[in-house]
Amino acid sequence: MKLKDTTELSIKRLFARDPISMEGQRCFCIVVFLVHTAIGAGEGSTNQPSTEHVESNELTVSFPPLEDLYTSTLEKHFATENNTVVTSQTGSTALLPCVIRNIGDGIVSWIRRKDYHLLTVGLTTYSSDQRFQAIHLQHSEDWTLKVRFVQSRDAGIYECQVSSHPPTSIFLHLDVVEARAQISGPTEKYLKPGSTLRLQCSVVQTTEAPAFVFWYHNSRMINYDAERGINVTTDTEQRLSDLLIPAASVSHAGNYTCVPNNAVPASIYVHIFNGENPAAMQSSSPSYIHLSILHSLYTTVVLYAIR
Repeated sequence: MKLKDTTELSIKRLFARDPISMEGQRCFCIVVFLVHTAIGAGEGSTNQPSTEHVESNELTVSFPPLEDLYTSTLEKHFATENNTVVTSQTGSTALLPCVIRNIGDGIVSWIRRKDYHLLTVGLTTYSSDQRFQAIHLQHSEDWTLKVRFVQSRDAGIYECQVSSHPPTSIFLHLDVVEARAQISGPTEKYLKPGSTLRLQCSVVQTTEAPAFVFWYHNSRMINYDAERGINVTTDTEQRLSDLLIPAASVSHAGNYTCVPNNAVPASIYVHIFNGENPAAMQSSSPSYIHLSILHSLYTTVVLYAIR
């Protein structure tokens, strides 16, 4: 006789000898059902492998210990590389970055290394030079030193320090350059009437594109003098400005100056020939006038001496 048949017979004899309530019978039936399920699984386990076991092996996932996660994520460190170089031009705004991960309760200070001058502590500026300011947004990891209206004397090494025991620091180097305009070619040009005058001005040693570039003929701004045959085109992103006069005349002789808003200007002098003789140039060049006066004085002195 099978095990489950024996169990059923025992249950019938138990009910006949000691009747129980309806609720008790329900609970007892549930227990019997579970016993039957277990017995059936046990009888069939010899020939059929367990599918659940295989699936559970495929879905197994392991995690690193919590202490390893905390050690790797909560350790304070600088995200900005040490000895980072920041280049800025005179008159512009320099931004020296200092990104710190997991700073906790640490306080950030900026120090100018050449004279060990304390510039800022937290968001407070300690320098009497109000051009220096610490920039930090709440909950961010950035503690940037902002230097407005950069001057050549601001160049040097700056220290970003975090209070700890001992303090930890990185160093950044501020390189200051002076942007300047540069007109291609020699500082003086010689043209015949009717020739094309083309001048190109580039802004060099600049970290920021100019907002505008003005051209001056002597003391007159000529960017919009199209009626005088002058065409000016400027590409601020490329830091280039071109001046074109298709047919230069005697009135176009003189000094031309390229003036970017954020760079040192550059000048060139244009001479216009009157005919084929360079000595008869129609020009108001200071150097040419000076030489003419000297030549006239020399001639007068010689003629006086002959007499």
